[in-house]
Amino acid sequence: MLAGMSDTSGPPFRADHVGSLLRPPGLLDARARFAAGELDAAGLRAVEDEAIADVVRLQQDAGLATATDGEFRRSTWHMDFIYAITGITRVEGGGRPVHFKNADGSIDWSPAGLHVDGPLSIDEPIFAADFGYLQSVVGEGQTAKLTIPSPSMVHYRGGAAAIDPSVYADEDAFWDALSAAYRQQVQGIAAQGCRYLQLDDTSLAYLNDPAQRAELAGQGRDAEHQHERYIRQINAALAGRPAGLTVTTHLCRGNFRSSWVAEGGYDFVAEALFGDLDVDGFFLEYDDARSGGFEPLRFVPPGKRVVLGLVTTKRPDLEAKDDLKRRIDEAARFVPLEQLALSPQCGFSSTVEGNSLTRDEQIAKLALVVETAQEVWG
Repeated sequence: MLAGMSDTSGPPFRADHVGSLLRPPGLLDARARFAAGELDAAGLRAVEDEAIADVVRLQQDAGLATATDGEFRRSTWHMDFIYAITGITRVEGGGRPVHFKNADGSIDWSPAGLHVDGPLSIDEPIFAADFGYLQSVVGEGQTAKLTIPSPSMVHYRGGAAAIDPSVYADEDAFWDALSAAYRQQVQGIAAQGCRYLQLDDTSLAYLNDPAQRAELAGQGRDAEHQHERYIRQINAALAGRPAGLTVTTHLCRGNFRSSWVAEGGYDFVAEALFGDLDVDGFFLEYDDARSGGFEPLRFVPPGKRVVLGLVTTKRPDLEAKDDLKRRIDEAARFVPLEQLALSPQCGFSSTVEGNSLTRDEQIAKLALVVETAQEVWG
């Protein structure tokens, strides 16, 4: 039995990971051929199936108890899901440009936009078939995890301007409908046997950055209180969730081709986030100074787990195990060690392009997480 596979603590596990993994070259080639009309949908899905079965084995070999499909069937971590919500239409060229930063400069990304032009609903769970395949290939001792964007992301990407007033006359009506749609998703995927669900959220991390709040205020949004609304609506989406379903959230400041968007510690949102958000665990970026210190963790209540994202996915350099242990000790000054866990700070491939690492470097990062967690928690 591998180290991570003996983790009986339940999700989130002492050694865990966020979800997305580097797409193999054969999968990227198949996607390109599909886009060019040279491969049909069945052919693409067959390639995806094989790649996912392989990456599940990769996670098991690394010693991880969590198994995801690497988000291999998606273009991005969030928009594939959002566009599948009934009542939301993709708008080419309608998204706000996003300015990503990295050590060498910057990258501008112009995503498609969205328009809420009909009543919102999720009558059948989104990614149900994809998750069903993942369930069919997980190994002994592995727990299949589904990652989806939080409800906040639908609003953060477009705001009130993206909502057709003839459908929802005010934002309260929109939010009621969106949270109800997400409740359909949560209930439906749990009925399929999902026991580990993660809501990925950049908005709650972005709002820690004064520059991001200033940008939202310039659009006429209530930047000082938007995080409180988001927390209420996520809680509404999770209301009445089935017993036995663990729900976590991952907070990210942007992850695109080893670049980021926002900076700043968790101080601005910490008290409301940790005290009020009705999830079982928090995956938090803590790989460098952009994420601030551990002091905000003092607001984490008993019974909730904090997964420290101390191992970066943005660079191939392998962290020193002693440095990771030292930082875990620092975090334990603010939240008890038994409530902590370890993971990479984000996914390795939040978009199909992936970060600037190789498959072997990705494996080394995951193995480091498992080995360090075993030495810290046993």
